[in-house]
Amino acid sequence: MRVSTIVAIIFSGLIVLSVTIPSGSEDEMNYRELTPEEEHVILDGGTEAPFTGEYVDHSEKGIYLCRRCGAELYTSDSKFPSHCGWPSFDDEIEGAIERRPDPDGIRMEILCAACGAHLGHVFTGEGYTPADTRHCVNSISMIFQPAITEETAIFAGGCFWGLEHLFMQQEGVLKTEAGYTGGELEEPSYQNVCSGTTGHTEAVRIVFDPSIVSYEKLAKLFFEIHDPTQINRQGADTGTQYRSAVFYTSEEQKVTAERLVDLLNDSGYRVVTEIEPVSVFWPAEDYHQQYYEKNNINSRCSLRVRRFND
Repeated sequence: MRVSTIVAIIFSGLIVLSVTIPSGSEDEMNYRELTPEEEHVILDGGTEAPFTGEYVDHSEKGIYLCRRCGAELYTSDSKFPSHCGWPSFDDEIEGAIERRPDPDGIRMEILCAACGAHLGHVFTGEGYTPADTRHCVNSISMIFQPAITEETAIFAGGCFWGLEHLFMQQEGVLKTEAGYTGGELEEPSYQNVCSGTTGHTEAVRIVFDPSIVSYEKLAKLFFEIHDPTQINRQGADTGTQYRSAVFYTSEEQKVTAERLVDLLNDSGYRVVTEIEPVSVFWPAEDYHQQYYEKNNINSRCSLRVRRFND
């Protein structure tokens, strides 16, 4: 392995640190295989033609990674339109970028600090943003990783075992959790909730990606995998802890839930589902989580009944 070295170089009146990063062989670093075009820029220090890169006018939220090694370089929050023909950033992720004088003796080159891949050049004094810095980067030197968007939904409709199992099957659902909500008692246990005196109901908290599945689709699924016309019960399970309820986390969720209830009522159902603002959600005991999967149970306490036309 190479020994790290730090060399002070005077460039345009500034002292610049050139860092040699310790590394093993390229095989050990597991670099991405590059096309000839990518090698020309990334390894040979070339430049792609202006206004041709895929990220010039790109504005999606996420992180820009080094195309060669995958290291994180820039966040979308630091990207700005400079109309120069290449993606521009006014700040880098801390420790991600190495600077060194360009062989032309005029510009300052920027490289991936992790693998030395050529990215482009950095300029100051142009006044584009308050940071007064512009990283002019070749699109071909980067790969964009979209930000993972998440939203939370909470539904209650009888035994949380069956509800959680069916929500887990829905594409776009990232995580599910059985728990208790809607009551006053702090840190309730299963025994507390089963007494019917705490005000809590068995519920499922769902973390989902709204770019894959909408809240409306999840809410429709909820209204179809339990009977929203039963008051304080689902089948043989009776008590306020088994009531039907939607706990909305935003005004948009509230409006969606109310609209779906209206649609069901217009179709002849007498929906008793409560629509309430989100309150503290207490995760249930570990043995309740993914109960069917953990216990390899085939019987289901929730079955889907189609109640919407789509």
